[in-house]
Amino acid sequence: MVYSLAASTLTVAAPIGCDTSSAQGAERAAKGARRPSDVLVTGADDEMLVLEVTAANRVVVRLPRVEVGQGITTAVAMMIAEELDARLIDVDIPLADARAKGNQFTGGSNSVSSLYGPARELAATARARLVTAAAKRWHLSARTLRTSNTMVIAPDGRMATFGSLTASAARIRRPAVSSKPKPASRHRVIGRPTTRIDARDIVTGKATYAGDLSVAGAKPTVVARPPTILGKVVSVDDSVARAMPGVHAVVRIAGGVAVVADSFHHAFKARDALRITWAPGPLAPLSDAAIRARVRAAVPRLGTPPRGSAQTEAEFAFAFVSHAPMEVLTAVADVRADRAEMWFSSQTPMEARESIAAAIGLPASSVRVHVTRGGGSFGRRLNFDAAIEAALISKAARRPVKLMWSRADDIRHGRMRPASHHRIRASHARGRVVAFEHAMASVNESYEQQGPAAQGGVTTAVARGGRAPAAGPLPSDTGLYNFGRVSGNSGGVELAMPLGAWRSVDSGTMRTAEEIVVDEIAEHLGKDPVAFRHTTLRSKAVRAVLDKVATTGSWGRTMPAGRAQGVAVHEEYGSCVACLVEIDATDPKNPRVTKVVMAADVGTAVNPRGLQAQLMGTAIDGISTVLQAGLHIDRGAVREGSFADFRYARQRHAPLHFEAHIMPSRGEPGGAGELGVPAAAGAVANAYARATGTRPRRFPINF
Repeated sequence: MVYSLAASTLTVAAPIGCDTSSAQGAERAAKGARRPSDVLVTGADDEMLVLEVTAANRVVVRLPRVEVGQGITTAVAMMIAEELDARLIDVDIPLADARAKGNQFTGGSNSVSSLYGPARELAATARARLVTAAAKRWHLSARTLRTSNTMVIAPDGRMATFGSLTASAARIRRPAVSSKPKPASRHRVIGRPTTRIDARDIVTGKATYAGDLSVAGAKPTVVARPPTILGKVVSVDDSVARAMPGVHAVVRIAGGVAVVADSFHHAFKARDALRITWAPGPLAPLSDAAIRARVRAAVPRLGTPPRGSAQTEAEFAFAFVSHAPMEVLTAVADVRADRAEMWFSSQTPMEARESIAAAIGLPASSVRVHVTRGGGSFGRRLNFDAAIEAALISKAARRPVKLMWSRADDIRHGRMRPASHHRIRASHARGRVVAFEHAMASVNESYEQQGPAAQGGVTTAVARGGRAPAAGPLPSDTGLYNFGRVSGNSGGVELAMPLGAWRSVDSGTMRTAEEIVVDEIAEHLGKDPVAFRHTTLRSKAVRAVLDKVATTGSWGRTMPAGRAQGVAVHEEYGSCVACLVEIDATDPKNPRVTKVVMAADVGTAVNPRGLQAQLMGTAIDGISTVLQAGLHIDRGAVREGSFADFRYARQRHAPLHFEAHIMPSRGEPGGAGELGVPAAAGAVANAYARATGTRPRRFPINF
C-alpha cells in the first residue's frame, strides 16, 4: 500500500518492512483536514519511505537508510526519477532521523532490494496524482498527458512543473491514470550507468559529515584510553590538564578520561597532560599465539570420511581485522536534564536511540537522533559506542560536545573482525567430490563487561541481514558446488574484546578458505581450476559469471615465472560474482596484484556504475586482508594504531588494471555491497599460491 499523508503539498509514503494490513504508526490527520473514506490511512513518518513534492519543484525523499559511501542515495534517487519522469538533479534524498518504529537497518546488502519496490510504487503513485491534477486544471483527459523532466506536458505543448501542481495533487484521492510502476522494458534511468548525485559535493568538500557540523555550544572532545583493551582507570591527576588554555572540562568515563576544550588541538594537548594509572584489561595475559592456539583447539573434529575416498585437507587461520573507515568515528551530543539531541552516522539508529536513552536515564521519546552521512563503514557503524560515550560525556560535563575518536582510538579500542580458524576436508572418488566438510571456530565477544563497549554492541546485527548468528557455519550454504554430502560445525572462544560485523561477515573467511580448497581439489584431480568449477557448479548464473571473467581475463595465458592467475566465485544475497586476479609475486614478501577482472549478476542493477565501484572496493578488501592487513594482539593490546602499521592497500598496491562486468538481467535486485569480498580474497590467495608454488594457510600472508 502507498499511504497519503495529510499535507498542503503532495506527500505520499510507502511502508518499509512492516505489515501493510494494519495502520501501525498511523496518527490523526491535521486538525480540520479531510479524511475521505478512500484514503487508506494517514500515516506518520515512523516506518515509511516518504516522498514530498515541494512548491519549488524539488522531489524530496526522506531515506530510512544511511549513506556511508555505498551510493544508496543515488540508487534511490534513480528509482524515484524513473517512475516520476523527473530529472535526477531535481531529486533530494536527505537521511531520516531515528524513528520509533519500522526498519532503518542498513546492512546485509539489502538496502536496494528492500527499497526497490516501495520506492517505485511511491513515485508511480505521486506521478499519477500529479497527472490527474494537471488534467483537472487544463480540463483534458489525463490519458492524453505525459510526464518528462519533472513536468506534466499536454498534447498542445502546455507544461506545468510538478511543484506548481503539488498543492492540487495533494487533494487527489482517485488518480485517473495507473499508479503502477513501469515495466522494466520502459526503464530509462534504472540500469543506466550514473554518476553519484553527491560526487561533486564529496570531492569539493561540500558534503557534510558529523565532524563538519556546527552545533551551538558543542566543544571538541577527545578521550584518554587505556594501553590495553578494556583496561580501567585506577586513578587520575588532572590538575595540569584543567589549568591548560582552552580546557572546559575533564570527565572520567568507563572507557577512560575525556577532555572537553575549545579546539581538538587544545583537547589533545590536555589529554596528553593527564597523569593516569591504569589497571590492565582482561586480555593482558594473552597475545596472538595463545589466542590462535585457543581458537584452533575450539574447532570441532571432522567426521569420518566416506570409505574408499581420497582426501584433500587444509587448515586456515585468519587474523583480526579493523574496519578502519576513512572518516574516524565522530558524534555530537547535547544532553539536557529532560531531553537529548544527537548527530552521528549510524546503520542502526533506532537501536542507538534506545541504548543512548538507557545509558543517560531518559525515555527514548526524549532522545532525538539525527543520522549523518558516513565516510565509510564496512560494518563499523552498526555499533554506536562512540555515540553512547558522547552522550555520557555531555551529561557529565553539562554541555554539548563533539566527540572524535582518533584513528588509534578506533583501531586499538574499536570493533574488529574476529580471528577464526578453519578445518576443511574434501573427499573425492572416481574423479569427483563425494563429501565436503568445513569446521571452524572464531573468537566471540564476551558481553559480561559493562560500559560503552558493551552497550554499543548490536549483537543481532553481526549475522547476514541482521539475523541472530546461526548455531553453526553454513559451508557452501547456497549449494554452490555439487560436492555430495556437505556438512559443517562450529566452535568458539569467548574473549572480553570488542568485535563487530566486518564487510561480508562470515563469508569473507569461510568462502575464501573453501575457494582455496577448490583449487587444491582441482590440482589433485589433475583438472584446470576454471574447468573444474565449471563442471561442478550448480548454478547457471555462477557458471556465466565464471565464464565471463575467464574469457575477458584471458584465463590460462602464459605468464612469466613468479606471476600467475587465480580465480574464485561466490553466491549470496540473491546475487553471484566471479573474480580473476593476476599477481606479480616475484618478490613473495612484496606481491603486487596487477590485474583484477570481476563479473557479477545481481538481478536488476539500478546503477551499474555504482555497482562497479562497489566491486572495486571489494577487490581492494580482498587484496588487503589476504596479503598484508591485520591486527596483532600483544599482551592484551592491539599493536597497530594507524594506517602506517595497519597496512591496508594503498595506491601502490592497487591493481594496474581493473574491470567489472555487470551481467544483464531484469530480475529483482539482489545484494551487492558485500558480495565481492570472498571471491576477491579467494582469487588473490589462489593467484599467490600458483605464483609462488606454496599453499598459504595464514592470512594475511605477510603478517
